[in-house]
Amino acid sequence: MKEKKMSLEEMVRKIDDSKKVNPLDLSSDQDLSIALMNLVSLEEHFFFSGAKTKKPGFYDLINVVRNMRKELMERIVDKNKHDGAEVWCISKHLLAASMRLYEVGTKALGAGNKADAYKMFEKAYELYSLFWGLNMDMIDLAGVKKMEPGLYDSVMKTDKKSEKQVKEEMTKSKSTVQKLGDWVKKTVNCCIE
Repeated sequence: MKEKKMSLEEMVRKIDDSKKVNPLDLSSDQDLSIALMNLVSLEEHFFFSGAKTKKPGFYDLINVVRNMRKELMERIVDKNKHDGAEVWCISKHLLAASMRLYEVGTKALGAGNKADAYKMFEKAYELYSLFWGLNMDMIDLAGVKKMEPGLYDSVMKTDKKSEKQVKEEMTKSKSTVQKLGDWVKKTVNCCIE
């Protein structure tokens, strides 16, 4: 007997729903990805604090935070699948770079430079989208996998655009990163209305 193949959107929803305690909260993985960004930032901060103050205690704290980050990252990043060590390291750097660009954007926003801030926020979101694309098996080292045709079916029920319009927009001169960003907006949605 042949099993019905689950669409990517159905699989993401099933995994996401199983991890939600309160359906109005962010999914556990989304919360965890933001926590991981902050843990990587803490590792960096302890390094710079140690270098600036010449206090080795800051360097010692790097390992405490690093070990916690590694343990928690295993909940999202599967080290045992294809090129696990590469995906692990790339994932860490995608989150770290996303967080740094967000920080640069917030500083630009605070300085009144909205245009620069918005560019930094866009780039931060692109990297965050790459992180999810990589860890949801939408990207491999040979290129982007073809997205399943029914990916947006259930999302389109609540969207004013038709599925055809969204698919056309997605194929019009959009980069892989932009397509992943669209996917994250639709599928890894943190705001349930």
